[in-house]
Amino acid sequence: MTIGSLQPGVAPDSVLPAAAAAAAELTTVEASDLAVVAGSARATVRFTADDAASAVRIGAHTLEGTRARAGVITWQVTERVHGRWLPVR
Repeated sequence: MTIGSLQPGVAPDSVLPAAAAAAAELTTVEASDLAVVAGSARATVRFTADDAASAVRIGAHTLEGTRARAGVITWQVTERVHGRWLPVR
């Protein structure tokens, strides 16, 4: 997710834990990370899912949990295929 502006009164360091907690409500969270890419904050939450439909559902739930704290400019669910991260279809 590319993170935009924070909701009023939200501490910047609370956004990533909230995103990971939202995903953890539905599945196992393997990792989470925050990076600055091309001048924008990018939050990544890596989680397990049984299939593409479940992954998209979990991703959407994580998105909504994140939007409670910050605007999300873009988001995408990806999967690892032969060492590459590809969009879930």
